[in-house]
Amino acid sequence: MSMDRLTTLEGHDEFLARHIGPSAAQQSEMALAAGYDSVESLIDATVPSNIRLTNPMALDGPQREVNVIARLKAMAAQNRICKNFIGMGYYGTHTPAVIQRNVLENPGWYTAYTPYQAEISQGRLEALLSYQQVIMDLTGMELANASMLDEASAAAEAMTLTQRVNKKNKSVRFIVDSDCHPQTLAVLETRAEPLGIEIVHGNATQLLQKGDAFGVFIQYPGSSGNVSDPSALIESAHAQNTLVVVASDLLALLLLKSPGELGADVVVGNSQRFGVPMGYGGPHAAFFATRDSYKRSTPGRIIGVSVDRDGRPALRMAMQTREQHIRREKATSNICTAQALLAVMAAFYAMYHGPAGLRQIAERVQLLTGALASALRSSGVTVLNSHFVDTLTIASDDQRESILARAEAQGVNLRCDNAETLGVSLDETTTRADLALLIEVITGESLSVDSLDVESGIPDDLYRDVDYLQHPLFNEYHSETEMLRYMRRLESKDIALNRSMIALGSCTMKLNATTEMLPVTWEGFGAIHPFAPIDQAAGYAELLTDLERMLTECTGYDAVSLQPNAGSQGEYAGLLVIKRYHESRGDRDRNICLIPSSAHGTNPASAVLAGMRVVIVECDAQGNVDIADLRKKAEQHSKHLAAIMVTYPSTHGVFEEDIVEVCQIVHEHGGQVYVDGANLNALVGLAAPGKFGADVSHLNLHKTFCIPHGGGGPGMGPIGVGAHLQPFLPSNPVVPVPGLSPDNDVVSATPYGSASILPISWAYIALMGARGLTQASKVAIVSANYIAHRLRDHYGVLYTGSSGTVAHECIIDIRPIKEASGIGEEDIAKRLMDFGFHAPTMSFPVAGTLMIEPTESESLAEIDRFCDALITIREEIREVESGRWSLEDNPLVNAPHTLRDLTGEEWAHAYSRKQAAFAMDSLQQDKYWPPVSRIDNVYGDRNLFCACPSIDSFRESTQDEPSLG
Repeated sequence: MSMDRLTTLEGHDEFLARHIGPSAAQQSEMALAAGYDSVESLIDATVPSNIRLTNPMALDGPQREVNVIARLKAMAAQNRICKNFIGMGYYGTHTPAVIQRNVLENPGWYTAYTPYQAEISQGRLEALLSYQQVIMDLTGMELANASMLDEASAAAEAMTLTQRVNKKNKSVRFIVDSDCHPQTLAVLETRAEPLGIEIVHGNATQLLQKGDAFGVFIQYPGSSGNVSDPSALIESAHAQNTLVVVASDLLALLLLKSPGELGADVVVGNSQRFGVPMGYGGPHAAFFATRDSYKRSTPGRIIGVSVDRDGRPALRMAMQTREQHIRREKATSNICTAQALLAVMAAFYAMYHGPAGLRQIAERVQLLTGALASALRSSGVTVLNSHFVDTLTIASDDQRESILARAEAQGVNLRCDNAETLGVSLDETTTRADLALLIEVITGESLSVDSLDVESGIPDDLYRDVDYLQHPLFNEYHSETEMLRYMRRLESKDIALNRSMIALGSCTMKLNATTEMLPVTWEGFGAIHPFAPIDQAAGYAELLTDLERMLTECTGYDAVSLQPNAGSQGEYAGLLVIKRYHESRGDRDRNICLIPSSAHGTNPASAVLAGMRVVIVECDAQGNVDIADLRKKAEQHSKHLAAIMVTYPSTHGVFEEDIVEVCQIVHEHGGQVYVDGANLNALVGLAAPGKFGADVSHLNLHKTFCIPHGGGGPGMGPIGVGAHLQPFLPSNPVVPVPGLSPDNDVVSATPYGSASILPISWAYIALMGARGLTQASKVAIVSANYIAHRLRDHYGVLYTGSSGTVAHECIIDIRPIKEASGIGEEDIAKRLMDFGFHAPTMSFPVAGTLMIEPTESESLAEIDRFCDALITIREEIREVESGRWSLEDNPLVNAPHTLRDLTGEEWAHAYSRKQAAFAMDSLQQDKYWPPVSRIDNVYGDRNLFCACPSIDSFRESTQDEPSLG
């Protein structure tokens, strides 16, 4: 027997068949049903020939799962885990094992989608509401959102909010105190310049006396660790009609008076040290808290309490839900995501420890810091801050090199971002042994820590009582048994990918394979500080370099930046790169961004943030860019044309055949082409934006490249660019990106954004290889066309290409149905919950429609089950059209149906209980019960309440439900 047989056997473990749902035979069957004799003929008819790749991608072949894990372990092992005392917003923390295993490593939490369909998202909405309560309690503010991308971008959002809401001060100056984190200052400066905001950096008190400003930014405690009372500064600022943003730290706020009590207008920071690993920079849930009067200007998502149809408490996203898709270029922020999974972890961390446990953690850290300060002073070391919580700054003088040499030898990382001082930050993981080690490293002497005096550190007038987290939620789940069961109850309320297909168009809810997810919680990736010396992150360097190579090959570009940590942030970063490119050529007046009317709402919002003026290009009746209108607008604005932003395949789910011409027209007039990478799942291996004429794209790694959506975040939005744009990619002032100037724009706090989730995408590409990635794109297209075929006789398919096919998603038109029956897209969306499905994307990009994307990962059986559900629902609509069921009483307008509805003593409906709950036989085997009835959105917006209600209201809302699973 030859070795060829061994090769065949080794290939049997190929990952491709595990990621792609339909078998090869089923793929052919689906293509045949759609009217094509093979998969290849369907792809040839769908993807324009003038953009097709002629050669396969230069990627390695598919690797076995065991080999990928081995390779990733080898990379993680190259990262040197040292004792990190760097601080600067990133700290060691202990993730409670019950939270790590049952949330961070649990697909029931990490594969859920953003809670736009609130009735089937009550579990994570409750967890996010609890997160908001944590932030409101600790900051002392009236309102908090459900998290932001990172602390630095939250600070930038706070800056622009203060400018928007400050009606009494029209200054363009924003003061940033000198004692703030350097990465935050860099992001503020990047955000300010295109918006015409003047950043003034220095001593905030002195600068406020010298000139007018609409806002001032201070850090409390300061980046140096110094603790001082900011109330006098805040009072002085308010006297000048200047609003105050305070950046703070949750652990410090367990001991210090809250910024709200001291008069702050906005408070931002990072919840990372509440149980979330550092992960070389992220993902972490930043927080944003402000006054209630600013609620309608607050960026991001706010979870609010409303009521359902029966008047029972129910949760939903309030007001900010997809604001960009409504207000577009008038949106106040381009942020359309959050860090939901990490916010959930932080909330559970607070619950698990409770106020007393959290206080003990903070006091222990503070006592250790006080002991360190005392020991250093007694040894003649100059400690520059007399008041502190967990961070000290010391004058290094002529001992600097000796201290750093001892630190290197002992595997200790100190903060050393200037030549005169060194910083040391302690955290939850610091031990007595670490304290002794620090004393030896800094002083060169060995001391017994048990005999040390302890400095108090906190001024008496700033010391805080335990006046926070008194809600029962933070006082009932301290045993692991109760915590475990509480998290399980919340998980069971939601629909995630581990339960059923989530057919969200434009959102690509594909398999997030367990093998891809495993490295996220490895210490070798999680315990690395983002500002650690680069020689300690050799494994990360290898992974990041290789991932950049993979992504350039997948997209046809020449370079990639991994810094943007959301798709919207990728858009912003890409447009900034275009802006800097034009400026480098002397074209400072190029500020027009052409955007098709069908574009994602974040596109125009991002363009405005980048300092551009949006001009809308119309679409034709088929949903394609109107070439004639594009020519007209490009010629009209030729001297000022900066870019066009176009999504490909189009937002309407079609491969536009004129995309090459679109690129040529814009280039003829000196503009750059930005191709939104939201729909890259239909392109990889078939066509590449960098090859058919685009200059830059952002890549939604949480869509095409398998980073899970996390119930509303994390995401990643790296950008790919042509060689001419590479010099302008974002860098970082603390740890510059190799090959780039540290003075480049900065869009995230750390050089590589949410670095710890990048192994997911690396693993996906390695497991699939060039052939697998290409086949995934083909199957995504085949599956969408199969769904369009199955539904065509029941719902109108709104847009198709010239061949009559769709791309990887299809839009079904509900408007004629609503006109004939009164039943709309929302009724269908809610009725799908009774069938155990999350609704497709509703009313985007066209109002009154549903956009369906099956992805390549769904099996034929699941796709058929989904189609059967929609067909059954269409038959129910016909019963309304015929008059058998009234418009006021039918299974659709009453959907979703809870177990409480079905088990009540009375049933006053014209349809049966069986019709309500078990309209398909398959539901008898596995039934999901929506935990609440249809939610009253209007009530929730008119009565915004974003704190945890009385625990009794939750008990009352569920006491009659024997099961929520």
